Amino acid sequence: MEKLVAIIILVIIVIALVSFLINIYNKLVMLNKNTEKAFANIDVLLKQRADEIPNLITVVKKSMSYEESLLEKLTDLRTQYLKETNQDKRVMLSNEIGNALKTVFAVSENYPDLKANTSLLELQRRVSQLEDHITDRREYFNESVNMYNIGILEFPNVLFSKMLGYKEKHMLQISEVEKEYHGVLF
Repeated sequence: MEKLVAIIILVIIVIALVSFLINIYNKLVMLNKNTEKAFANIDVLLKQRADEIPNLITVVKKSMSYEESLLEKLTDLRTQYLKETNQDKRVMLSNEIGNALKTVFAVSENYPDLKANTSLLELQRRVSQLEDHITDRREYFNESVNMYNIGILEFPNVLFSKMLGYKEKHMLQISEVEKEYHGVLF
C-alpha cells in the first residue's frame, strides 16, 4: 500500500513538473509569436512607406537641385529594408528611413517651388498619414517586445529561453528629431 501511495505521489509530481515546463514553453512561444505578429502588422505600413520613397525622390529631384547624398541614402535604405529578412535589422533600417524622411521634408521647406508642388504636398500628406499609423502600431509593437524581453528574462523562464535560443529583441526607436518640439509655428 505504501508503494502504491509513493508511486501515485511520484506520478503527480512528474505530471505537475511536466505541466509547469509546458506552461513555461507555451508562454515563451506566445510572447515570441506576439512580437512577430506586432511587427508583421507594422511591416505592412513600413512597406507602404518604403513604396512611397521612389515617388518622393522623383518629385524632389524634379523640383530642386539638392545634394544627391540624402536621396541616395534614402534609396539605399529602402532597398536594404525591402531585401532584409531579419526583424531586428528591419527595425533599425525603419528607424533610419524615418530620420531620412524627416530630413527630406525639412529641406523641402527651404525650396519655395518644391513647397508649393502639389505632388510633393500629396506625398507628404500620405507619408504623414502612414507615419501616424506607424506611430500607433509602433506603440503596440514596442509593448509586445517589452513583454517578450521581460518574459524571457523572468525566472525560471530565463533557464528555458536560453536553451531554446530566445534572445532580446529591439524596439522601434523614436529619433531625436521626433523628440524636438519647437512650439506652434505660424
